[in-house]
Amino acid sequence: MIRPVTSIDAFSAAAYADEAAIAAKFKEMRAQGDVLWVEQEPYRPFWAVLRHKDIMDIERNGKLWLNAPRLTLLPAWFEDRTIAQFGTRTGPVRTLLDMDGSDHRDHRKLTQSWFNSKFLNTLRERMKLLASEYVDKLESLAPGGEFDFVEEIAVPYPLIMITSILGLPDSDAPLVLRLTQELFGASDPERNANGDFGLATAMEFFGYLGGVVAQRRADPKDDLMSVVATATIHGQPLSDMETLSYGMLLAAAGHDTTSSTVGVGMMQLARNPGEFAKLKADPGLIESAAQEMFRWATPVRHFMRTAAEDTEVAGQKIAKGEQVAILYLSANRDERAFDAPDEFRIDRNPNRHLGFGYGAHHCLGRILAEMEVEALFREIALRVESIELTGEPEWVKTNHTGGLKHLPLRVTMR
Repeated sequence: MIRPVTSIDAFSAAAYADEAAIAAKFKEMRAQGDVLWVEQEPYRPFWAVLRHKDIMDIERNGKLWLNAPRLTLLPAWFEDRTIAQFGTRTGPVRTLLDMDGSDHRDHRKLTQSWFNSKFLNTLRERMKLLASEYVDKLESLAPGGEFDFVEEIAVPYPLIMITSILGLPDSDAPLVLRLTQELFGASDPERNANGDFGLATAMEFFGYLGGVVAQRRADPKDDLMSVVATATIHGQPLSDMETLSYGMLLAAAGHDTTSSTVGVGMMQLARNPGEFAKLKADPGLIESAAQEMFRWATPVRHFMRTAAEDTEVAGQKIAKGEQVAILYLSANRDERAFDAPDEFRIDRNPNRHLGFGYGAHHCLGRILAEMEVEALFREIALRVESIELTGEPEWVKTNHTGGLKHLPLRVTMR
């Protein structure tokens, strides 16, 4: 069978520096076929899965589609070097994202109760106060004219929430932020210039968290890092590397994807003043507006899966051991899944986006992220009169997890 091949670059880090261009590339690829074969240096070959339905089908079948051994697109030379040094493509890092089957379920259960609505409801008042504080900050910035919304609001707002849940001191927030930005922006020279795709950053993260873990094991607190530090599975404690990997995932992913959505959401309200007017007129739209922001932002652009046996996707035969890239950003603009997908509509319904993934690996912190975005934009809708872009938004150059790194704005308050 002839493999449908694409030569369109929607996979390099640089391709994601232009939001409109990457959306157009995925649209062109979907017109070529639902599943396309990609041979693009410096990556090993893979199948690009572009459609919403096909990605959902893959995500719900964890026995057939494995996270290990290839989770993201990395240069073949870097994978080879890491395997030679550590024996695996991920090196010493092994998080929930790298696990399959019962291994994944057992590790996920360790913290799942912390991210359910029952526990998070106790944080609602604190989140409301935090959102109000950051819109106070927005108000203080307004008289000065242009400011960078990402640096001033989108990044620090969810960072403070996740560090407090983990029990990390506020004074450590700048360090956690730097490490997270270097880790997720490892292919962007402005974020990480050492060219090792985050490996050195992960080691520095481990060094920092190692001290926290040691403290929590000696004197557990009522926080999430204590849960991770003292966790056991089948009566056995986690290894030090498993504990540190778990803590790093919570600390980094717990705020970076939310900050990406906050930044992109604000950008879209500025670009679509009619939608912002609708939100101001009807605060009851805040929940659907937040979901549209998650769809548009899609902070995690892709993951890889490996076929455990010969199979098919959308009629395309895929051999055992071959790998697919499930392209969430393409799925969230899929014409078959969304009416007018390139329009930003705060009242979009239905909106079954894949901004949090799907299936067994759907985002552990989804409810927390939704609450944070809703709280902030509820306050913005109440107190901000207008939002104006004063320059071009700048995106992190990464093909995996990221969003805006700069958003120059001017706002007027009510």
